[in-house]
Amino acid sequence: MPVNSFTWIFGLTVAFSFLDAYAIGANDVANSFATSVGSRSLKLWQACCIAIFTEFIGAIALGASTTGTIKDGIIALSMFDKRQDLLMAAFMCALIGSSTWVMIATRFGWPVSTTHSIVGALIGVGISAFGTDAVNWAWDGKGVAQIVASWLISPAVAAILAALIYGLTRQFVLKAKNPLRAGIYAIPFYFTITTFIVAFYVVSKNGKSTLKITANTFGGPLTVAGDVALCMGIVGGLAGFVLLVCVGLAIPYFIRKLEKEEDLKWYHFFYIIFVPTQPKNEKLEHDLKVQFTPHLLEDGEKVVANADVEQKVHVAEGQTDSKTVIGTIKGGLMGTYELAKKGLFLDVASVQSENAQAAHGHATLYDNKVEFLFSFLQVMTASFASFAHGSNDVANAIGPLAAVYDLWTTGQVAKNANVQTWMLAMGGIAIDLGLALYGWRIMINLGNNLTYHSPSRGFAMELGAALSVISASFLALPVSTTQCIVGATIGVGLMNGTAKAINWKMVSWTLFSWLLTLPVAGVSAGCLYALLTRGPSFNK
Repeated sequence: MPVNSFTWIFGLTVAFSFLDAYAIGANDVANSFATSVGSRSLKLWQACCIAIFTEFIGAIALGASTTGTIKDGIIALSMFDKRQDLLMAAFMCALIGSSTWVMIATRFGWPVSTTHSIVGALIGVGISAFGTDAVNWAWDGKGVAQIVASWLISPAVAAILAALIYGLTRQFVLKAKNPLRAGIYAIPFYFTITTFIVAFYVVSKNGKSTLKITANTFGGPLTVAGDVALCMGIVGGLAGFVLLVCVGLAIPYFIRKLEKEEDLKWYHFFYIIFVPTQPKNEKLEHDLKVQFTPHLLEDGEKVVANADVEQKVHVAEGQTDSKTVIGTIKGGLMGTYELAKKGLFLDVASVQSENAQAAHGHATLYDNKVEFLFSFLQVMTASFASFAHGSNDVANAIGPLAAVYDLWTTGQVAKNANVQTWMLAMGGIAIDLGLALYGWRIMINLGNNLTYHSPSRGFAMELGAALSVISASFLALPVSTTQCIVGATIGVGLMNGTAKAINWKMVSWTLFSWLLTLPVAGVSAGCLYALLTRGPSFNK
């Protein structure tokens, strides 16, 4: 194919690659912070600020320099050897189908797998171009059978691990004779173990990692490749540093702040041994109750959960009536401002459906001071997960773009396409915008409407999901990070001792969206491809 042919396809691919990354931010990245925001460990704007750095830096610093042209080899690249122009159209249609479906799912607050979405779109394109034989339907070679199996495997494994973590925490910390003292002295253990796990996750899963520990097939022998000593040295060094910080700074800080109730500021943590005795914080109990149990009285007024999930974005009065260009621009800017304000400052934990409120009523509450300790673990776990996500999953949006760029600039594409730095930067920016402007829709459901969230529960959910992804990658089991966090949330919710602690209506909608992902993304991408390649043309 001649160089720089079909520039319009390249241009549209760039645009929809940006939209796909935006949708990933609004749906996938929101999963990483949903539990932290839902439990009020973080405010929505704080989660967005953290994600802006972790996602973007993860994409730029550790994003893959090459990416598989066809995601997971779901269709054979060799089928397009004679018509590279049709391959360009295939990638463009796949991105359009994938991004459109994820945006629709996000609009309804459905947490879906963006990986499965792009795979489904490629399946649709493959069937449209070459028939059903073009698609790998089997279990071997990461075929469609593995994707279907992951709908059950991912949530089940994550639910078991998260429930186990929360069960141990509840038994030995939350239900201890002195829960606060038990929690404070458990800090070094929890932080060190968590640091080791999440650091190992980042080191082994980022796009530039040399460490690969996996099995070719489920049940097969594990193979280890790469510089194991270097990777484990990094992980061990980080865990050791965190242990020293916890023993030397965290324990004395929390004893003084929570047990003695001194009015310590956050910056006192870094030099706590030199800080003189501070006056007692008389509002500590009240502030923690308001933060973690928002149904309590605040300043004499009861905080009522808002059951209306769908809150309209209001544009300034008079702006939308103007038919001038300036009026239209002003109206658009004002609408964007209102959307951003909602995306950054919405109190996600207060937006509850009636079913969610009923489920929350069956949850057991524990000491707010102990929950406060786990809020720091939650933030750390979510930040690491977001960093790893930026370095690894940005390829879902960038992979097809990299392939089209290779085709446009060289006239051919290899199995692995080169990823340009500007692509990673564009993907990182789009992901950040998606989270900041639209991520609240997913956070409302995952962070609040499935079951009751508290910092101790949220920590168990996040760590259980991370462990599931790591374990599955070693065992060649098909999992989705989105489905893992949903399963972990359900698993911890069931630890309340009753199924009524789960909003099963929200669970059913989530499962429904998973079932729709492959066919909707596939049919839309396949139909679009058929229209472009087999429809009427002036050239015939």
